[in-house]
Amino acid sequence: MSFAGQAVWITGASSGIGAALARAFAAAGARLILSGRNLAALDEVAAQCGGDCLVLPFETTDNSVIAPAVEQVAAWSGGIDVLINNAGISQRSLAVDTDYSVYERIVAVDLLAPIALTQAVLPGMVARGSGRIAMISSIAGKVGVPMRTAYCAAKFGIAGYADALRAEVAHLGLHVHNIYPGSVRTDVSRNALTADGSKRGVSDKVIDNGIDPDEAVAQMLADMAQGEREIIVAEGAEKAMGEARRTPDAMLDQIGAFMAAGYVERMNRDAE
Repeated sequence: MSFAGQAVWITGASSGIGAALARAFAAAGARLILSGRNLAALDEVAAQCGGDCLVLPFETTDNSVIAPAVEQVAAWSGGIDVLINNAGISQRSLAVDTDYSVYERIVAVDLLAPIALTQAVLPGMVARGSGRIAMISSIAGKVGVPMRTAYCAAKFGIAGYADALRAEVAHLGLHVHNIYPGSVRTDVSRNALTADGSKRGVSDKVIDNGIDPDEAVAQMLADMAQGEREIIVAEGAEKAMGEARRTPDAMLDQIGAFMAAGYVERMNRDAE
């Protein structure tokens, strides 16, 4: 399938994977909605993309702005074809040292915010009978990784939400993708929260030597176009870990078939 002419909304679009996604979708002929908190950085990405862009800065954890943002995007685009939930924040601290507020912040950004935006966009996609929703997770959403307990909890959680959502909406013409990057050359480590909630400020060698963001998103778009539901974008040991925890397509098919076989009707009937 082609993304040409489709309205693609990307959160966390001001840098890293989000900015690379914007460039890739622009090259594919998509119409872009670019969201994040840094207006100047979003404007710079929009300039790189050229073409048809709506720059829409907002804080993803502010639920009061979600509905107006969705209305603005729908009015501009005529309907959202692709939602990429990319905004997120990572962690570098041992659980025993980490203040609970760090868990609250990371779960709010990485789990609850993408759920809130997806829930707001979902009715329009269902009404149109088409649409794609992608969650940018992490290999840490497949395998528990030290010093990332909050991050893993949120990323495992968003994967579960997406899997269940896919089972509910696949028969309605919607596609839901879980994307699991390994180490990609971004500022994810520099921006990660430490035990007291402060920004780490330094990178990891494995991140600095990771996959180029443009190469990573090229695979993401290709696999999305092919209808892949779990997209693992990693190399070496990270790829091996992700593949070892990959959900078999047969299982995803079986779960998705529950809906077409009248699962909801049976559940409601049994509850009477």
